[in-house]
Amino acid sequence: MDARPCIRLDKWLFHARFFKTRSLSARIVTAGGVRINGTRVSKPSASLCEGDTLTFAKDQDIRVVRVIALGERRGPAPEAQALYEDQSPPPRERPSGGPRFDKGGRPTKKDRRDMTRDREG
Repeated sequence: MDARPCIRLDKWLFHARFFKTRSLSARIVTAGGVRINGTRVSKPSASLCEGDTLTFAKDQDIRVVRVIALGERRGPAPEAQALYEDQSPPPRERPSGGPRFDKGGRPTKKDRRDMTRDREG
């Protein structure tokens, strides 16, 4: 057996403030969206020890974190950020959803017609 102290995966994800509730973190793990040291995990009760590397999807980005500490509770954000070292790749640029209106405020009907005209050619 492993003599290092360990904690449940769903509990650590909750303590490190990656997910708002422990049941949400358990649901993500059960769906098979988390890897520990490159191995896919599907049980929220999987053991997580210091020095392990986690890979999971969060908000359209891939997060890669190395566990530094296990934590005793879900504390404030600075305390939670001390539990891990972020090794994630930089976030990808997302293309804008459509034409931009840079005149400030909401576009008027005329502004919308102009944007549609410009978009159509």
